[in-house]
Amino acid sequence: MNILVTGGAGFIGSNFLNLMVPRHPEHHFINADKLTYAANLENLAGIAKRDNYQLERVDIGDAAAVRDLFERMRPNMVIHFAAESHVDRSIHAPESFIQTNINGTFHLLEAFRALPKGEGQLFHHVSTDEVYGSLGATGLFREDTAYDPSSPYSASKAASDHLVRAYHRTYGLPVKLTNCSNNYGPYQFPEKLIPLMILNAVEGKPLPVYGKGENIRDWLYVDDHCEAIWTVIERGKMGGTYNIGGLNERKNIDVVHTICELVAEEKGVPKAELLKQIKYVEDRPGHDLRYAIDPAKIMRECGWKPKESFETGIRKTVRWYLGNEAWVKDVRSGAYRDWIEKNYAGR
Repeated sequence: MNILVTGGAGFIGSNFLNLMVPRHPEHHFINADKLTYAANLENLAGIAKRDNYQLERVDIGDAAAVRDLFERMRPNMVIHFAAESHVDRSIHAPESFIQTNINGTFHLLEAFRALPKGEGQLFHHVSTDEVYGSLGATGLFREDTAYDPSSPYSASKAASDHLVRAYHRTYGLPVKLTNCSNNYGPYQFPEKLIPLMILNAVEGKPLPVYGKGENIRDWLYVDDHCEAIWTVIERGKMGGTYNIGGLNERKNIDVVHTICELVAEEKGVPKAELLKQIKYVEDRPGHDLRYAIDPAKIMRECGWKPKESFETGIRKTVRWYLGNEAWVKDVRSGAYRDWIEKNYAGR
């Protein structure tokens, strides 16, 4: 089976490929990635030379390029990770989010619809809990929760979700969807909360926290997310939506305190010194108060549950960033971008 994975050099996509390519030699995995600032081929060094893996540099915002890719590769399955995903960037420059998350998804759906019908076909769309908007102090997001996105990012993902469902209902396209809570773990670009806090703590830089740090997120270790996606692919109902949550609600300020404690422990420095680096900054516009997912459906229908608690997952994550200084240096300096352009220019 040919499995096309979009955005496979990004954070979640690369973790997914690193898990699944060695595990499933019977499938051929095609990584279609534009290789933007948040993509890094170093993430995939361990599988780059495997016979059942190949990279195709493709911008899903380019309809002609997507059609050409599908005509050449004839994928049986599409697993769609590719997205612009940073909320702050979407507030300051929303256009790329519309182009990638909405138009890009449309191009993929059209190209997949044009393929000859066959056994085992599936378009799996990976989305976010941010499409549901904000919760109060109680309640959980369920698959039937009404959409109420707050940012250009979440609105663009909500639109892509609706497109995928519409193609299933209108054209009979075989689809499944998953909406996940906040991911963390290895290879996450340092603009996101957890890697930013880890690296700034080590380097003696400010630890910027929006507002009073009262915003609550449900944290999901990336490997648990990847396993859940594959479980839905294998066991989920066609046309179904499954919410994937880590059962780990934490206030942002508590996450920062935990990171300070673990960094202090790993580096042998007083935690109190790291806590002094916390800097409360003006809250961002439309900042949702609380996200929390009810994963009962995926647990009941597919038999999945997260393996990592927040305590075990965050310790693994801190140790990974502290133990991979070369990766961090390349990402922050942009050196990996120069390597990509040298080796993949024009591809």
